[in-house]
Amino acid sequence: MTTAEDRIDALEKAFGPLDDPANPRGTAALLAADEKGEVLPAAEQVLDAFDLNAEFVPVEVGGRLDRMDVLGRILRPVFRRDASLGFGYGLNCFFATTPVWTAGDAGQRGLAARLLLGGRRVAVARHEVAHGNDFVRDEFTARTVPGGLVLDGSKSAIANASRATGLVIFARTEGAARGRSHTVLLLDRDELPPDRVEDLARRTTTGMRSTEFGGLRITDCLVPGSAVIGSVGDGYELSLRSSLLIRGLIPSIVLAGADTALRTVARFAARPREDGRSSLDVQHVRDVLTGGFLDLLVIDCLALVATRALHLLPRQMSAYAAAAAYLAPKLVTESMDEMSSVLGEETFAQDGAYGMFQKQRRDLPVTSLGHAGSAGRQVSILPQLPYFARHAWFADPEPPPELFRPYGPLPPLDLSQPVLLGDGDPLSASLVASTDLLEAAGGPGDEGEGGPTLRFLARALTGELVDLKKAFEKVPQGDREALSNPYSFGLADRYTLVLAGAAALGVWREQRRAPAPGADAFLASPAWVTAVLYRLVRRLGLPLPDRPADCERLALDEAMARLHNRRSYDLYSSPLA
Repeated sequence: MTTAEDRIDALEKAFGPLDDPANPRGTAALLAADEKGEVLPAAEQVLDAFDLNAEFVPVEVGGRLDRMDVLGRILRPVFRRDASLGFGYGLNCFFATTPVWTAGDAGQRGLAARLLLGGRRVAVARHEVAHGNDFVRDEFTARTVPGGLVLDGSKSAIANASRATGLVIFARTEGAARGRSHTVLLLDRDELPPDRVEDLARRTTTGMRSTEFGGLRITDCLVPGSAVIGSVGDGYELSLRSSLLIRGLIPSIVLAGADTALRTVARFAARPREDGRSSLDVQHVRDVLTGGFLDLLVIDCLALVATRALHLLPRQMSAYAAAAAYLAPKLVTESMDEMSSVLGEETFAQDGAYGMFQKQRRDLPVTSLGHAGSAGRQVSILPQLPYFARHAWFADPEPPPELFRPYGPLPPLDLSQPVLLGDGDPLSASLVASTDLLEAAGGPGDEGEGGPTLRFLARALTGELVDLKKAFEKVPQGDREALSNPYSFGLADRYTLVLAGAAALGVWREQRRAPAPGADAFLASPAWVTAVLYRLVRRLGLPLPDRPADCERLALDEAMARLHNRRSYDLYSSPLA
């Protein structure tokens, strides 16, 4: 039986080197397909042979999904190359079927599994959101009649609309009470009357141009009551519960694209000029590359915590998934803006060695679900913070150490367990514990690079948590008006940066305490975590110690070594084709 590491390595090797001009699945071929708005057939054939859809199906119904952290890693070889391929081929199928895995009955779970394991696709038509945009604002309606429900309406932007056999439709239920306005249906398109279903025109997009965002119209179509996932009116709750699974994967897919972008820029910066020098001789260039690498490390710390918490902390993980999905695209967007200053005019290349940077930058807003997704994640966090301030911060115990171990075992995945509002914040408790440890005489921060600096930075983050506690203790529980003003949104942003620091410190502590066999010694060094925390504290606008230049130099050395040795820019330093 192959291990997860075997599967990840096999998929990477099957794609071949991205920078090989002769590779039919390399940069040139992918950019040419993207220019035409087509998915590269040779790349889809790799995923067919790998049976990628099995990764989205829980093991208990015949698939391979048993660990969310592993699923995030398996997606990375795909998204390093082409977000359209990763999203359009399979990840959208997982997004579509999450309501089935979380609340479907045995028959519905069996249908979804058969479709995916049989190589079919499942598409999702989500409900309209008030804070959305015109790209997603139309909908289906469903009314209850004898014998089932009558489905009617249209949606103009559904990924894989015409390619999908399975349809998961969020439909507005007529006459429903507030909060019960939508119902979720699982349908097999092959069983619907052909004259009731019509494909609409494809929509063009600036990012992920090869993904088919097409429309679908269904006209007065009777569907059986057995198609309802959960109960009539459960749509809003199911959408929120599904987001708990989906959000934990967002950091992995944006990290993968940013990995390719950073690698492209690093290769550009390292190329020798006629005078024998290179762009790496410029301090600004070194700072950009160092910062980009450090941001990817902290994003992966958040990805690790968000996905492993589904197994270990299902009653506390909702804030971590939302924070990870909110902060990762934000950091990558800012990092790519800085990288573009290094590439200069090559930033706008549509083909050639540097065209992939432009593609990854263009795809990012779509893969991260854009502005509405960002605001929605903050809205998910904010109602929990007054409770944490009163009952959790500086009172909760630390999380289990397995939360921070990239290769550690996990309990079985039970998708019925995660809850929307957490009853504690053990990740913040780990920040307090890390700070106490560093403050103690003989703590690990006294060894190697950055000891006093790391203590200062950890203390600053803990002080920020103190300030957040004071601020949210003043907010009455359930006071929506107080939580919806710009000040509260700014505090939520600061909270995500505190969580990022807690996650990075937790990963570093576990690498020192219980390193995995063959683990990279770089992660056990305090250099990277000191440099990461410095960036986070600077983002918060807090007082800073002297810049940890030696730590940043070691981080840049690591980034360039991974470029030349073809290793990934994440916690795993995985081999690349």
